[in-house]
Amino acid sequence: MQNQKNILACDVGLKKIGLAVARLGIILPIEPILRKNRNQASSELSEILKMREIDILVVGLPSGGEARHSDTRNRILHFVGLVEFGGEIVYINEDYTSLEALQSSVYMGRENRKKAQKDGRLDSLSATLILERFLESKHTYNTNI
Repeated sequence: MQNQKNILACDVGLKKIGLAVARLGIILPIEPILRKNRNQASSELSEILKMREIDILVVGLPSGGEARHSDTRNRILHFVGLVEFGGEIVYINEDYTSLEALQSSVYMGRENRKKAQKDGRLDSLSATLILERFLESKHTYNTNI
């Protein structure tokens, strides 16, 4: 049963990697990785996966279609290839999760929302949305690209 596994979702960006975990069916955002370079970020993610005993890594990928999305897809796939992880890797459509996270943070007020964007909390909120999509579609997810 899916909710018995430890699942981590990530929203991979150029500067921050938002993270969220699911344990026993509860989804929580966790502290994002502030990216200095891809090796440092992939090493930190590898350590988190090991430390939290993650079974499934869910990675948000844009659906493609636009040229810039294919560059983003390739960058994300390359980054995931650097991560040391022996568990299952699942790719989920992340389209509009950043926008949804920003819209859902309206309660924070302008200054706090700007701070949340800067420190990566909104990226981790995006990761919770990616994880929700995965859990909602757990019977139809695809481990292949």
